[in-house]
Amino acid sequence: MTDNQDFTAAEDPFALFRTWLADAEKSESCDPEAMALATADSSGLPNVRMVLLKGTDERGFVFYTNCESAKGEELAVNAKAALLFFWKSLGRQIRVRGPIEPVTDAEADAYFATRHPQSRIGAWASKQSRPLESRAALEEAVALYTAQFEGREIARPDYWRGFRVRPVEIEFWQNGDYRLHDRIVFRRAEPEEPWTKTRLNP
Repeated sequence: MTDNQDFTAAEDPFALFRTWLADAEKSESCDPEAMALATADSSGLPNVRMVLLKGTDERGFVFYTNCESAKGEELAVNAKAALLFFWKSLGRQIRVRGPIEPVTDAEADAYFATRHPQSRIGAWASKQSRPLESRAALEEAVALYTAQFEGREIARPDYWRGFRVRPVEIEFWQNGDYRLHDRIVFRRAEPEEPWTKTRLNP
């Protein structure tokens, strides 16, 4: 684990994120790449759910979803999002905010191909976030698409896509004794601009 104080001297938020994620992969027993994704609808009402980080580099943080889901519809009308990573075993959290951009079709195809075949079938069978008559109806749809794709490559549905959060703010928080936590935040006005770093009160 990185020393609590050392991280406050970091100058590159993406490098620090990779270090913390690597630490989490050693200490978290389940889905260290899990993150809360917050979006807002056209009225400004927020929504939040857990998703999995599926890629990160200097451009931002990538996740995939059915674009016809609630989050897909919310991103269509308000292309901004916030992320939260929380690793209880390390006493750490990272908050991210910024605009959203779609990943390329090639990126989405490449990731979709790595998914388990049953997960790829599930992407076809589930009308995510919309009303479902019964569990049996979902299982019937799974059986239908399983038969349809038997012996064939399971292609990515057009509505199943990836999004990248282009951060303009990344905050790192480390738990401290007696609630005297350590916090630093990196900010920039636009995704291509240089970062400024500020240390925050707990």
